[in-house]
Amino acid sequence: MLEFLDKIPAEYTSGLVGSSKSCVLAKLAPLPAGRHGRLIITSSTEQAQKIKSEIELISGREVHLFPALDVIPGEERAPSLEVAGERLKIELLWQEEIITVAPVRAVMVKTIKKLENLRISAHQNIGRESLIEKLIGFGYKRLPIVGERGEFSVRGGLIDIFPVNSEWPVRLELLDEKVESLRSFDPQSQRSLKEEIDIIILPRQEKYEVPVFDRLPSGAEIVIDEPLQVSQWADRFYAEVVSWRGEENCLTYEEILRRKTSEASSFLMPGQSPIFSAAPKFFGRLEEMQGELREKADYKIYLVSRHAARLKEVIDLPVISGELSAGFIYEAGKIMVLTDYEIFGAEFKPSRAKKPAPEGVDESLLADLNEGDYVVHENYGVGIFRGLSKLPEVEGEPLLIEYAGGDKLYVPLTMLGMVEKYSGGGDYQPKLSRLGSAEWIKIKNRVKKSVKDMTKELLELYAARRRTTGLSFPKDDVWQVELENTFPYEETPDQLRAIREVKRDMESGQPMDRLVCGDVGYGKTEVAIRAAAKAAASGRQAAILVPTTILAEQHYHNFKERFKSFPFTVEMLSRFKSKPEQKNIIKALATGGIDIIIGTHRLLSKDIKFSNLGLLIIDEEQRFGVASKEKLKQIKKNVDVMTLTATPIPRTLYFSLSGARDLSLINTPPLDRSPVRTYVLAWNEAVIREAILRELDRGGQVYFVYNRVEKIEGMAAKLKKMVPEARIGIGHGQMREKNLEEIMVKFLNHEYDVLLCSTIIESGIDIINVNTIIIDEADRLGLSQLYQLRGRVGRGPVRAYAYLFYHPEKVLTETALERLKAVQEFTALGSGYKLAMRDLEIRGAGNLLGAEQSGHLLAVGFDLYCELLEEAVREVKGIPEPTPRQVEIDLKTEAFIPADYIEDERQRIAVYRRMNLLEHPADLIDLKAETEDRFGQIPAPLLKLLEIMDLKLTAKERGVKSIKQKDDQIRIEYFNGSSQTFSGLKIGEIKDRIAPRIGK
Repeated sequence: MLEFLDKIPAEYTSGLVGSSKSCVLAKLAPLPAGRHGRLIITSSTEQAQKIKSEIELISGREVHLFPALDVIPGEERAPSLEVAGERLKIELLWQEEIITVAPVRAVMVKTIKKLENLRISAHQNIGRESLIEKLIGFGYKRLPIVGERGEFSVRGGLIDIFPVNSEWPVRLELLDEKVESLRSFDPQSQRSLKEEIDIIILPRQEKYEVPVFDRLPSGAEIVIDEPLQVSQWADRFYAEVVSWRGEENCLTYEEILRRKTSEASSFLMPGQSPIFSAAPKFFGRLEEMQGELREKADYKIYLVSRHAARLKEVIDLPVISGELSAGFIYEAGKIMVLTDYEIFGAEFKPSRAKKPAPEGVDESLLADLNEGDYVVHENYGVGIFRGLSKLPEVEGEPLLIEYAGGDKLYVPLTMLGMVEKYSGGGDYQPKLSRLGSAEWIKIKNRVKKSVKDMTKELLELYAARRRTTGLSFPKDDVWQVELENTFPYEETPDQLRAIREVKRDMESGQPMDRLVCGDVGYGKTEVAIRAAAKAAASGRQAAILVPTTILAEQHYHNFKERFKSFPFTVEMLSRFKSKPEQKNIIKALATGGIDIIIGTHRLLSKDIKFSNLGLLIIDEEQRFGVASKEKLKQIKKNVDVMTLTATPIPRTLYFSLSGARDLSLINTPPLDRSPVRTYVLAWNEAVIREAILRELDRGGQVYFVYNRVEKIEGMAAKLKKMVPEARIGIGHGQMREKNLEEIMVKFLNHEYDVLLCSTIIESGIDIINVNTIIIDEADRLGLSQLYQLRGRVGRGPVRAYAYLFYHPEKVLTETALERLKAVQEFTALGSGYKLAMRDLEIRGAGNLLGAEQSGHLLAVGFDLYCELLEEAVREVKGIPEPTPRQVEIDLKTEAFIPADYIEDERQRIAVYRRMNLLEHPADLIDLKAETEDRFGQIPAPLLKLLEIMDLKLTAKERGVKSIKQKDDQIRIEYFNGSSQTFSGLKIGEIKDRIAPRIGK
């Protein structure tokens, strides 16, 4: 609890200024005797998040946010399970003394009459079939693998459940009818996290039956925050409900007021004198602030700031680490509270919504192979996958591939690493190879030679750069540490790795030339900000070069915001600056008056001179023209260079190239990003209106994609009629560039609520405040295009929504229907990502590698191309050890995964493939532990297969090419041409007979 809270009077609930309101609301805690909980009703979700954040900081108590449903009563769509689960969980908690904040629309909608729950504890007795029956009764879906809330799966005595009210799914291990183990697990990796004592499972959905207030315990206190605003928002929401004919499921505001409520308001009551007043504003003028505060010697002054550590060094006053929206003065108590708003002019950002647990299963756990898919075998070429098969004379269940002429190839389980799904990008269909023909070997050898030549060239350039002397920046200083501490998000592992790699390059004394790849919103800008800070802190200038004025404006906003409280001067040079402004900026740049400059190709003009340039950051270099690139070559010679690209480059290609190029890959989405809820719907103006108003309710913005530019003005008129409350801007590719830029900048600055646009936003800027996208005639767009468009939203911690509309009067093609269905199914990050992103990745690979290599990539398929590239890098670098795929093991023994152990064929194939591609014995031990965790005790045939895989890893390390069995004879062949033959050996004995260092 903050020290000054004791001195704030709780009896004044009107005339509240700044965060004094949250102090008064927090002061009401601890709850008076006989009161059981407090519910604070706000106008909007945005206001609820602000109050929650402030009360938590001020009181030190946890405050719960009761969320509004993301549908309206009367709509056919069901609410998202995440929201429904959170509501039911909080309703269950109302039996305890808790503080809850809720937007008014959340408490207007009715809730379930009887909240049933199922509590399961470790070591209790529970019937397997009765549990399954109960879960189905609660509305849970039974699936082969659990990835999202409201799902469960059964594998013998193991039952996985993802309760809608839980952060993580749980795994029950039953022995007879006793819960032997109860543990939470990560849905993406499917690995157990920790043992749990007990869990509570709530129904999958909330029903509209009784008022939410009936769930509150008697004596609970209800406070309405800003009654005038709450009343307006409530009336507007009720009108929406009436338009959906759902009023029987919803309360009016008058019905809420019939409950016993109190108020908290910033307006003074008639006849009341002001108790609180606004705090003075200094907006970065720290010396002036210190002088003025010294004159207030009779006041107790408190500073509340995100920059507490640094303020303590320069100001001799109590500084509290945290964030409040605005300060206030309590004259009677001689108390002044200043926040980052008064001190630095920084806007208040409520503490982030609780990080959602990741949803969706990692793609490596589900084989991306369906019967009929094209596959490529490294030794035999392109064929068609026909599934796992059973043959009397073949052990286990070999994978069947059909080739030209109907020829069949049965691939042993120990050689599945030789088979990849064929990916060529777009709708390209490869020609089937013919077994026994030399044509495939010729194609593969041609690709291998070309890849090897390219690799040699890359490695030579890489080595030459390593021999050159460049700048050497010092280690991080206090400013950089402070900058990192004020980053409002949690860095992803990929992002942290990229930051480390960039800093290491800058400190090395060799010229940096690093490419940082990552989708828009994955955190490349923060990598650039920290690199620029490192340059500026050492007295060097940093230049950020971008291809468009819009991007310059956005980067300028981001850099300005991050460096607001730091002694670095950030400027922008673009068309948005007047001629006199440009002249002053150019002069300051030449004399060292600017530390960080952001600009378009204007930065490459002849009149631009740097005082002491140390770092050049280029965003999307491929979008600059030939002349600009030539000028860049000259600048690059003398400074450290970092290039950013949003074109996705797959991890496989990254690993293949990492030995030949300085690449940093940010492939993991931000930790607080949650999957985009996607709806495919027939055109419905009521849904569109509600979707826009819901986004406005939480202070957000909306993209409305309409790809018929000739009719876009008509659509704008229709939208204005539909949602008169919204400010609508129009942007499309046929506008004059300057006009388009002005519209985009206004949208960026939140001067518009809705951007009605064509698909120009597909590879557009990253606006974290846009969290709803509406796409009209979505059936006319391609899968990767739909995926990219949907990726424009969901870049922050709040739930994002995508509405894909089609017009029912038009006949949808089967392909269009499949596309829409596919996008709707890809709601979880990681699930289906591979399929939708493959075209984009291949395009990215083409950009990186050039046209000739793109042709080779089509010849052998993307995945095999990456394997061949990795082998070429190893070969050119003189690394003799073979890859796991190249070692062939063919032994006559019952070694396979029984179908009753892993019933789902996609999961079974995935485990086979992962086994075949393991590099180290430790990885095999880990996979064994994971398999036992996920599927239970390992059966004998699988133990035998794991033993063979252990043998394969030993063989790889010792240069073995193949181990084959014929009758009683075991023949071992080495990559150096030698061989050994033994009789009557068991698998464990073969391992001991392999020559220790042959082939090394």
